[in-house]
Amino acid sequence: RTTMKSLRFISAEAFVSNAEFARKSLGAVAHDLFPLLFKASYLLEQGEVIHDLVENWPLFDFNMGKLLGATLDYEEDLSHRTCSVCLESCLTGLRDYVLNQSSPYMKKLKVVDLTGIKDVEVQLCKCKKTMGRWGRTQLLSKLCSDLLAYLQKAQCNPGTFEVNINVLIDLFVTERNYDLVVQALLKKCSCPLKICCVAFRSDNLTLQKFFYIIKLTDPSLLRKLEIVHNVHLEMEHLEMLFNSIHFPLLMSLTLPARTFNVQRFTATDEQMLTNIGEKMGEMTQLTELSMSFSILTGRIQKLLSPLKTPLKMLDVSNCSLNHTDMAFLANSFHANHLEALDMSGHDIPELYPSTFFKLLSHCSSVLRSLTLEECNIQDTHVNMLIVGLSPCQKLQELKFIGNPLSSQALKHLFTFLCELPMLKNVEFPVPRDCYPVGITYPIDDASVCRFDHQKYERVAEELNLILLQANREDVKASTPLFGSYDAAVQETNNELGTYLIKSFQETLKKFTSSFNKMS
Repeated sequence: RTTMKSLRFISAEAFVSNAEFARKSLGAVAHDLFPLLFKASYLLEQGEVIHDLVENWPLFDFNMGKLLGATLDYEEDLSHRTCSVCLESCLTGLRDYVLNQSSPYMKKLKVVDLTGIKDVEVQLCKCKKTMGRWGRTQLLSKLCSDLLAYLQKAQCNPGTFEVNINVLIDLFVTERNYDLVVQALLKKCSCPLKICCVAFRSDNLTLQKFFYIIKLTDPSLLRKLEIVHNVHLEMEHLEMLFNSIHFPLLMSLTLPARTFNVQRFTATDEQMLTNIGEKMGEMTQLTELSMSFSILTGRIQKLLSPLKTPLKMLDVSNCSLNHTDMAFLANSFHANHLEALDMSGHDIPELYPSTFFKLLSHCSSVLRSLTLEECNIQDTHVNMLIVGLSPCQKLQELKFIGNPLSSQALKHLFTFLCELPMLKNVEFPVPRDCYPVGITYPIDDASVCRFDHQKYERVAEELNLILLQANREDVKASTPLFGSYDAAVQETNNELGTYLIKSFQETLKKFTSSFNKMS
């Protein structure tokens, strides 16, 4: 549908559409019109106007999420547009705000909040060039370092050094931009633009570098910490992290795969796990926890029972949970507060159907996202699943790829899903009958694409028709064979691929060396 625009917004579009005229006329524009002009410029990708608006920003704060979000003048939310032209113009405009030689008392800006920008798969900007979280981290760090170097060399107005602007940002650090970000953080005190890290993600980083940079970010401000791919964090390192650094505001914690492995636990490890649980219990803001691909069999209670605040998001996918773990989750105080739950990789119908559905019933009034990938859900379980999901009237997202369901069972399930009023996104598996007879689940990567594509397309059309006939065009149904879109992985996939190849080569070299010694 066409988004309605107010007469004010249409006028703002007309004003900024002529970049040369708009830039010359900014001095005569009322201060309270700057936010309106900024959103209009962003919509039209008028980079030069965006730059000049930010360079002359007359207000105390600059909040990207609010500026680009839904407003009375224009309801469309533009915060998911990570247009490279617009974002680069915005950040260079911020640098030039500091350098602008206007009287220092005219500079009111104190806080710039870049955290409201959302990275999504489909970009609607005309230039089709995006700047993701990693790119924003890279550019801001470079601008801060360059700005300080320039101020130290040039004869600037003394008032320039009195400018202090806190720039709130979600930092994304990998091996490739590590040195640049470290330099910017080390010089933070001297730089007029002060990087304030609210969320931190690290991929492809050695433990030594991770421990160094996390201390530079000022952990007292951190609300979200993601330690993801190729950061070899094990339990002893996690205990060391929590013992040496305090995270008073941390709300969300994502740990890398295989952080925990109870299969090789000693008495010392048991104590270590207890200590980690107690440290997490001291994080009174912690409401989101992701620990996928760890082996936590029988230890969930030890880890989660010390938490004093209920979790709203829990990812325990592929964590080899047993009946005791599931019983704890179903009966814990977390159960009534879970808004997002990922139980992928567990044979739910075989291992603990009753306790899982008890957990589902407890969180049904608040649950927004449920992920049950590769859970061995078969045709005979669909009716039970429907009964379990029926109370989940606030469910917005359901992901269940990798389950051995037939096309007939999927149609039955989709007919029910139409009744969930808030549902927006469904990720469903390739039907079992599209694969060759004898296929085994979970399907390995080599076989996952070996299905009858024409038959799949026919089934997908039928499923979408069910949604269409129920007037549920608002529901997006898809089959991402290799997992959901991850903006961070997409942006850094070249670096990730290079790292994996290098790691494989090193492993091969060690193996060859060992083999030669044996020979």
